[in-house]
Amino acid sequence: MRNSRPWTFHAIPDQTGRVAVVTGANSGIGYVTARELARHGAHVVLACRDPRRGQAALARMQDELSGAHLELRRLDLGSQASIREFAAGWDRGRLDLLVNNAGVAMVPYARTADGFESQFGINHLGTFALTGLLLPHLLAAPDPRVVTVSSEGQRFARFDLENLNAERRYRTAFAYVQSKRANLYFAMELQRRADAAGQKLRSMAVAPGLTRTNVLTGGANSSRGRLHATLTRLMVRVAFRPTPEGAKTSLYAATVPDLPGGSYIVPNGVLQLGGEPTRRTRERAIRDTATAARLWQMSERLTGLTYALSAARATHLP
Repeated sequence: MRNSRPWTFHAIPDQTGRVAVVTGANSGIGYVTARELARHGAHVVLACRDPRRGQAALARMQDELSGAHLELRRLDLGSQASIREFAAGWDRGRLDLLVNNAGVAMVPYARTADGFESQFGINHLGTFALTGLLLPHLLAAPDPRVVTVSSEGQRFARFDLENLNAERRYRTAFAYVQSKRANLYFAMELQRRADAAGQKLRSMAVAPGLTRTNVLTGGANSSRGRLHATLTRLMVRVAFRPTPEGAKTSLYAATVPDLPGGSYIVPNGVLQLGGEPTRRTRERAIRDTATAARLWQMSERLTGLTYALSAARATHLP
């Protein structure tokens, strides 16, 4: 399905009354996603790992959007303790929208605070745990939605359930695309389980396309040295599209009213590298229910978290 004309932020419907959490909202796609949701009336929580960078992003966004409803909360997806602390401290009642945007890409081998390979541990297990712990608040909303940012690179993953946590050889690029395939499996399996439990939750996955963002040029990649950082920034500036273009798929998935749960939103250009948001249904991972179910079981075991989707529907909170 190809869009006949460009989809712009002007098409975002009024978000007044919605409460949203955007992870990794201090920069890049996450920043633009949070800003545009707030611009259209949502109360947006910027969930950021670094308090200093988060505070700078909050101040910048407040300058751009006078009177917007914004707040900053600390969240480190590389720490299960931080994730649990964030969820335990949730005091806003229902949660209408969770955008699982934060992640790392192409980083040297490292382990999270809990001993997981960093790309798998942050990109997938952190996302899995956060969504599960916030689930009661999501189910308390009248029309809850979860948007998980995958990548066009997931199509090239050789998904190996026996080596997701770098149990054997670690290869940076393979670990990254595997973690992004895991994001897609997670989003689709969450929708299947919500449907089976009779819940109204809509789970979406998106691929942003090649986008200028510091997921490649900042953070953990800064440890690779000045030359690597300079060359990477040059490549990103020349070959990648502006950050607002990359945020389109996230905002489309988060706000288009009649979008069905289980949608995978990608750019409609060549190899999904650019273009307008469109719903993609021909994707191998979307149909691979067996692998998704096995990954879900593994994720429950590694995080010690079992989703309560089959519980009675929570009362809608104001």
